Amino acid sequence: MLQSLRVKNLALMEETEVEFGPGFNILTGETGAGKSLLIGSVNLALGGKFEKEMLRKGADSAYIELVFSAEGDKVLEKLRSMDLDAEDGMIIISRKLQPGRSLCRINGETVTARQVKELAEVLIDIHGQHEHQSLLHKRKHLEILDAYSGKAAGEALEKVAALFERCRTLRKTLEEESMDEAAKAREQALAEFEYQEIEGAALTVGEDEELEQRYRIMLNSQKIVQNLTESYGYTGSDSQEGAGNYLSRALRALGSITMYDERLMDLEQQLAQVDSLLADYNRDVAEYIADCEFDGEDFTRVEERLNTINRLKEKYGSTIEEILAYQESRQALLQKLSNYDAYMEKSRAELERAEADLRGACAALSAIRQQNAAVLTELLTKALVNLNFLTVKFEIAVTPGGQISANGYDDVEFLISTNPGESPKSLSQVASGGELSRIMLAIKTVLSEKDQIDTLIFDEIDAGISGRTAWKVSEQLNEVGHAHQVICITHLPQIAAMADTHFVIEKSSTDASTITDIRQVEGEESLAELARLLGSDTLTEAALENARQMRSQAMEYKQRG
Repeated sequence: MLQSLRVKNLALMEETEVEFGPGFNILTGETGAGKSLLIGSVNLALGGKFEKEMLRKGADSAYIELVFSAEGDKVLEKLRSMDLDAEDGMIIISRKLQPGRSLCRINGETVTARQVKELAEVLIDIHGQHEHQSLLHKRKHLEILDAYSGKAAGEALEKVAALFERCRTLRKTLEEESMDEAAKAREQALAEFEYQEIEGAALTVGEDEELEQRYRIMLNSQKIVQNLTESYGYTGSDSQEGAGNYLSRALRALGSITMYDERLMDLEQQLAQVDSLLADYNRDVAEYIADCEFDGEDFTRVEERLNTINRLKEKYGSTIEEILAYQESRQALLQKLSNYDAYMEKSRAELERAEADLRGACAALSAIRQQNAAVLTELLTKALVNLNFLTVKFEIAVTPGGQISANGYDDVEFLISTNPGESPKSLSQVASGGELSRIMLAIKTVLSEKDQIDTLIFDEIDAGISGRTAWKVSEQLNEVGHAHQVICITHLPQIAAMADTHFVIEKSSTDASTITDIRQVEGEESLAELARLLGSDTLTEAALENARQMRSQAMEYKQRG
């Protein structure tokens, strides 16, 4: 669960830290106090989009930190897959926000925003304001059904998507390779020319590097011979001033005194080794000079060969390996064109098989969806009744056989009737804003059990409801809080009265600045906040008594549960 949230220098928040409790956490406050800002900070910590205008005035950076307890096999498995460890059973997600950049960490390890989002999927589910409006779009219905259908639907959907992409690729290839006789003849002639041009060059891998080295030597042969000759003059023994001559004289002088001290023999051996190395060097230099005779015909042959290779590189590849690979592709093309009709027939048959496989995969996915739709319909109907839809009739219509896409060929739509005798209709036709909020709450409740996500956040899930319906929503959130941690922003006293832990968000101003802060309230402070939510401008005894009665009613329900 989410144990704590720390926010620094974000919008109106200077520095705030909140420690959440298990069960049902409620956040209340005046309109404009910054209730949704708190949820927005959680979204930011989990990789949400950051704008520099979100920084508190005068601050260079903002900082957000979330501390979760690492509970459940799914969470631990996700950490292992990301090569991360839970330190003392905790997951600390932090994000430092600066204009133009941000730094995300999980348990001290620097990670990407994408990795944070990936981990967040198994830690927390956030229902933002107006998210229930997405239920007006059928694509959301398909997404919800697939989420409930779980691993089986996920695997089937992956197979459909892969086959859909394969069919698309095969179809595109067929379209690109379809040609008439004239086009085929032109393609064949060009491929034959290119193949023969490369074949005629008789290339050998690595010969370009060898030729370039030889060419450099030939091009600079005069300078090479001139400088080697000069070097030989300094080191050879033919010249009286050469190092070889002086070294021989030094050896003779040393050899005449070695009988007097054994240490002199070691010196003589060292000098003899130097003499031997210098003799080897001089011999190699002499041989190199003798071999380094400029041959004009050989130079021309090397130059022409390099020109041939470089011309082929300009046309077919930057290396000889690439040129030869291109030649192989031309050979394969020629083989294909020589059997063009058979090749096209084979390609069409391959596409037909892939399309048949795709239809089969769509049918299998549809069967999974239809089976789960029946179960989900029953669960959602029960949840809706608990949310004061007393005469509700809810259906999930799965209509197979439509146009195939990467999501299959099903048309999925949620249908509802809230009045006896009326047939179910599309949500967009009959559901009000308050009804959509309750339907979304029912969906979140059912999916949270399926996905085993421990923390659920609701940002004003109670929009558009009041009275007895508000009590029913409050009771449902309390029930969810038995198995999950629920954090809910609300303006309804019926929901606030049911809280296990109650927080108030307040905004205060001075001449210099405005600050939003949050604090936990209990006892009389919590009753005073309930009285405010009930509409009392002043904290009278009558307003407090009304709040006490509401709190008492909520506690009686919690005790019965």
